[in-house]
Amino acid sequence: MTTTTLIPNPAINNRSRDVKTAEIADQTWVFRSRTWDRLKFEIEYARQRGTTANSYLIRGDKTALIDPPGESFTEIYLEEIRQYILLHRLDYLILSHVNPNRIVTLKALLAETHQITILCSKAAVNTLKNALPDAQILGIRTDEILDLGQGHQLSFINVPTPRWPDGICTFDQKTQILYSDKFFSVHLCSDDIWDKNWKELDADRRYYFDCLHAVQSKTVETALDKIKEFPAQYYAPAHGPIIRYSLSRLAHDYRYWCQEQKTRPLQVALLYASAYGNTATLARSIERGLLENDLAVESINCEFATPTEISQAIENCDGFIIGSPTLAGHAPTQIQTALGIVLSTAAKTKLAGVFGSYGWSGEAVDLIETKLKDANYRLGFESLRVRFSPTESSLQAGYSAGETFAQTLKKTKKLRVPQQGMTETQIDRTAQAVGRIVGSLSVLTTRQGEDHAGFLTSWVSQASFNPPGLIIAVADEQAADRLINSRTAFTLNILKEGRNLRRHFSNCIKSGSDVFTELETQVGENGCLILSESLAYLECTVKERQLCGDRWLVYATVERGQVLDGNGVTAIGHRKSGSQY
Repeated sequence: MTTTTLIPNPAINNRSRDVKTAEIADQTWVFRSRTWDRLKFEIEYARQRGTTANSYLIRGDKTALIDPPGESFTEIYLEEIRQYILLHRLDYLILSHVNPNRIVTLKALLAETHQITILCSKAAVNTLKNALPDAQILGIRTDEILDLGQGHQLSFINVPTPRWPDGICTFDQKTQILYSDKFFSVHLCSDDIWDKNWKELDADRRYYFDCLHAVQSKTVETALDKIKEFPAQYYAPAHGPIIRYSLSRLAHDYRYWCQEQKTRPLQVALLYASAYGNTATLARSIERGLLENDLAVESINCEFATPTEISQAIENCDGFIIGSPTLAGHAPTQIQTALGIVLSTAAKTKLAGVFGSYGWSGEAVDLIETKLKDANYRLGFESLRVRFSPTESSLQAGYSAGETFAQTLKKTKKLRVPQQGMTETQIDRTAQAVGRIVGSLSVLTTRQGEDHAGFLTSWVSQASFNPPGLIIAVADEQAADRLINSRTAFTLNILKEGRNLRRHFSNCIKSGSDVFTELETQVGENGCLILSESLAYLECTVKERQLCGDRWLVYATVERGQVLDGNGVTAIGHRKSGSQY
């Protein structure tokens, strides 16, 4: 867990904004629009270290400009770039994502560059055409190459995320620079062009990741898989120094930080739509409150997510939060669709939350809150409403709402104690102590001829590393005779918390086709059934068995296995007594 620590950049508070230029490779320049104080009040800038807005110029036979800065730099940026190129000779303007704050700068460039073509992802085309109706705009495909001449061949990588659904990265084959936009960035202003002192960047890099990427770690991992296919020697990000000295380390850190999100015990799905960016900004502050309380967050932009993606997020989460603007007195269609999915699929035990921004009346938040309460969902914080753009105080309220939701969810989970059929007074002390031994709940499936059978067990333990092996305690009523012979095959289906597979089985073996009729299964390589909704499965072969007390101990080696849900949590079998299941 990381916490917000304010470490203002020393000795820079009195420095004015500027644009500094440097040649970073053959016929390639970076224009670093620098601000030395806290740029905005959003949570991502809370370390008060300033930032740079990096723009890049590539000059071959033709010339391309990548990602001009926002309107606060328009005038000094254009003044600086005119020293390196006559603007009317610009051929291409590449936008890694569309930011409304850039429109003023884009219009100023277009006023001096009549033949320029704007290149962006296909997802960004309509937004740009609405903002710049007279511009020549082209949506690019990932299989297209832009040849600028003199060896500068540019490839494009689609890297959509919930926050930047129109995101792309650009790779120059000649210089082997990958223009990574929001990936590998950091909000830090300094005189350093390169990351030579990269160890000093660790805390800022992690803070940036937690603020912007932790909640979209799934799509970040997908983007990393695409990026690694290119032999990049440098990452040229949107903010902060260019990555040269710590390229492998930072890529590894991103992988590790993404994986770290999966180990958090509780997960929240945050669903939102944002007409003007205000609801999205509020969502960031709530996310931060959740993350700093050790919850995993999956952020879903409902404007771009499919119903299946929303349904899966709701199924996998322990709690959910819905954020909506109010448009003409209603929630947007995408939020209404998401709400319908929630009401039809989410268990009533899942904690809920509602927030939103509005211009006049804010009916959307009231509508969602009423629907959830009528359906008997419990809210984890008082619904949050913000009029117009969020202020610093309203973002702090969002952060506090995230904290409150996290604390309430943790308390709720602690109160969920497994139901038991016996009271403490009915169990002797030794049995009570033995009952505190827990194991992962699994369904063991076997096959004799065409007869498939299975039983529920938590009496499993790993027994060896090489070869990988395990021990299972099996009773006679669990058809121990099916596992009597050496080389007998079986499959251990490890169950996932929150699923209802266990209700189809008991501790006594069940056989016959009727047992598996209602379940989605597939036949494994060893002929035994794999339960598709399990967390993972292991295909095993019996090697030895021995009668111990009233159970057979079966040692088996694992031939193969697979995790079916990387985000799931292993279901655990809890007991009060060691004298019964």
